[in-house]
Amino acid sequence: MNDVVRFDIASIEPEEGAPAPDRLISGEPRFRTWNVEEADGGVYAGIWESTPGKWRILYDEWEYFHILEGHSVVTPDGGAPIHLKAGDRLILRPGFKGTWEVIETTRKDYVIRL
Repeated sequence: MNDVVRFDIASIEPEEGAPAPDRLISGEPRFRTWNVEEADGGVYAGIWESTPGKWRILYDEWEYFHILEGHSVVTPDGGAPIHLKAGDRLILRPGFKGTWEVIETTRKDYVIRL
């Protein structure tokens, strides 16, 4: 078994998707996700990208992410908008509810723990 995984998406075919229709607020956002790691115990890591649009997010999992490029706004229900650009990092904990709005196509790397 190899104990090291290079975070390289060159040879990974991305999964494509979009927000669930009942969560879509505006636009026609499209997602691409490159899953680099899926480990035992519900740990996932990879790269995610979205085109502009806005949708509701409801987190059951814990996620750390780092914005690589683009501009997005995450707004907690009842809270102030958090503008995210290249270099910004955020942790969303289980129970987080709010919206994600992609202003400019955004790419992030992420680690998720279910």
